[in-house]
Amino acid sequence: MASSTAPGGVPPAGTDPAPPGADPVAGAARPARGPARRGTRTVRLVLSVGILATAVLAVLLVPWLIPLDQQAVDLGAKHLPPSPAHPFGTDALGRDLLLRCVHGLRVSLLVGLVAAAVAAVLGVLVGGLAGAVGGAVDRVVMRLVEVFTSVPHLLMGVFIVAMFRPGVWPVVLSVGLTHWVSTARIVRAEILSLRSRPYVDAAVSGGASRWRVATRHLVPGVLPQAGLAAVLMVPHAVWHESALSFLGLGDPTSFSWGTTLERAFRAGAVTAGAWWYLLPPGLAILLVVLAFTLCARTLEVVLDPHAVAAGPAAGATALAPTAGAPAPGAPG
Repeated sequence: MASSTAPGGVPPAGTDPAPPGADPVAGAARPARGPARRGTRTVRLVLSVGILATAVLAVLLVPWLIPLDQQAVDLGAKHLPPSPAHPFGTDALGRDLLLRCVHGLRVSLLVGLVAAAVAAVLGVLVGGLAGAVGGAVDRVVMRLVEVFTSVPHLLMGVFIVAMFRPGVWPVVLSVGLTHWVSTARIVRAEILSLRSRPYVDAAVSGGASRWRVATRHLVPGVLPQAGLAAVLMVPHAVWHESALSFLGLGDPTSFSWGTTLERAFRAGAVTAGAWWYLLPPGLAILLVVLAFTLCARTLEVVLDPHAVAAGPAAGATALAPTAGAPAPGAPG
């Protein structure tokens, strides 16, 4: 394409000079979006950290200040709408829904954090094994990953929970065993990329063992991506815990948000018009999931600022294999 400038960098007659910061080839100024994006990331981080800090404080302080056992059943106060005495209203047994939502936060966060940790550990082990060993092991592991991917997570979670007695830990196990696949794919792709780096080739040429190469070069390189995947797994775990509890597969003695929604549905809150029985736990799930998602997005920007700052084109470039690296589907 011919340039719009005359030889010597002087614009042709009758045209306005390019403003400072303009692209001399395209002839159009690029907007300075850096400060605006940094401000958006700051707001996003403050919002997410504020929500999570409020949730943690509520989990730590409210059960200590107001134990759930002190909340007696009052059938004369059942299905009361929100009021100064009961900001979230009352349930079918006259108990305060605000306290029950706060107590349910403990179960939801426990399931989310522990299940995400289980999924991250499994994903790192499986993906690291496939990427580091390669060959037939890589092919067998990837076929196993495809089998797990082909089955819906919720259906597999129902099957796993049904094999145990109702409780919190079967739900944790089911969520952890159904959400490790994405982490394994990320870790495997990252290890395949790291194996082609010059410093890894130098270590192998210098006589380093597979174990030393894996522990000194490969594992430290995939830990940031694995941590990001674990953070992204927490909202998925909270959603699935709520879904399983709503289906009646959770711990009947606990007070998770999914169990609260299930009891509200059984009590006829929908037909009775008791919207306050359904809205608080639903909004609580939404806010916690949103907070963890925003935190994960911020971590993604920190780990790979160039791809995020340059937009989708740079993101596609960042996902492309490194020159000389094996393709993600190729055996090592």
